[in-house]
Parts: sequence; C-alpha cells; structure tokens
Amino acid sequence: MKPERAQKDRNHREKPKKEFDELLLEVRRVTRVTTGGRRMSFRATILVWNRKGKIWLGSAKGNDVAGAVSKATNEAYKALFQVPVTKGDTVPYALTYKYKTCKVRLLPASEGTWLKAGSSIRSVLELAGYSNILSKMIGSNNKLNNALATILALASYKHADYFSSLRAVKAAEEKEEAEVKEEKTAKKSAPKAEKLEKSEEKKVAKKAAPKAEKEEAGEKPAKKAPAKKATKKEEK
Repeated sequence: MKPERAQKDRNHREKPKKEFDELLLEVRRVTRVTTGGRRMSFRATILVWNRKGKIWLGSAKGNDVAGAVSKATNEAYKALFQVPVTKGDTVPYALTYKYKTCKVRLLPASEGTWLKAGSSIRSVLELAGYSNILSKMIGSNNKLNNALATILALASYKHADYFSSLRAVKAAEEKEEAEVKEEKTAKKSAPKAEKLEKSEEKKVAKKAAPKAEKEEAGEKPAKKAPAKKATKKEEK
C-alpha cells in the first residue's frame, strides 16, 4: 500500500464525537500540614455537560495536575442531572440557594436579556443551556463554592408534576374537610328536627284530645253564639 493512500484513509476516518464536553474551571495548589511537614497537592474543579441539559461539577485532589483532573472528571460523570430549562431558555421561577458562605439568587428573564452573571456562575449557566437569566452572588467570591451553589440551586428546582400533585393533594384535603363539615352539620341539625317534630305532634295531640273525649261522651261541641251587632240606641 502506498503511503499517500494510507494517509488518505486515515484522514477519511472520522473520530467519534464525545457526548460530553469538559471545562477546567480552576486548578489550585494546596498544602496539608502533617507531623512530617507540609505535603503539596493539586485541586482541580471540572464542569461536565452534554449540551442537552445535563451538567455537574467535580472537584478532586491529586499529587499532580493530571491525576487531579482525571479524578474530578470521574466524580462529575457520576452525578450528572437534568437541568430545568423553559421555552425562553430561562429558569421556571425565582430561587435563592445557600451553600456554606455563598448565596446565589436566580431570577427568570424575558427573551433578549441574555446572561447577567459573573464569576463561575456565568460559566455554569452558559454551559447548562440558559441564555436569558438574571443572577445575584452574595457572600464569598470562592469559585468552587459559587459553582456548587448554582448547580445545587438548579438541582433543587421542582418539576411541574410536583406542583400538579400538590394541587391534587390540596383538592382531596379540601373535599375531605367539606364532607366532615357536612356530617357535623347534619348531626347537629338532626336532633333539632326531631325535637320540632315531637313538639308539633304533642300540640296536635293536645288539640285533638278534648274533641275525642266529647265525641266519646256523646256531647256535641257547643257552637259559639254569633255576636250581636250593637244598635244606635245602645251606642248612645
């Protein structure tokens, strides 16, 4: 096989595209004090996402940069989750999340607002697929903590099914309360109705009793004499 043809075949072979992309946010040199002295190591923070709404952040330490990066990427792949993105490429509702000394507030925005964020919050929101969002960073300026706070805030958003289930539960509770109230009112009104019926029956029985006695004795009830009209002389 000629070397030119072999080179063409290699060029024609397409490399498989990675499903997930990786972004190195920060690499820091950290020290740990022990009895034997100070031990130097590196801490790497990496963002992993797949341009379809899945994202997570990994942080790990290693003796060298390559080892720390590989550990951080493995950590990030283990905990990927789906980000809630609405039609306007924004968050569903306003949310404030606190992680350690960092507090992050995310607010939905209309189309054309673009990303209003800074530090590591911007990179997280941009990679997650948001293009219209307002954010506020309060507290510490630590990149790792701010990135973790934004990711945990996005993970804490509730799905629409959650709110629909809450409404169904509330409706069921309201129905139960209404039924209990109706039963209580029915129980309260029942003895009153019975007392009224009994009192009416007693009254009717009392009225009918003297008539029945007279009929048994053979006496006719005396008719009342019609009242005489007063004449003019009597009036005088």
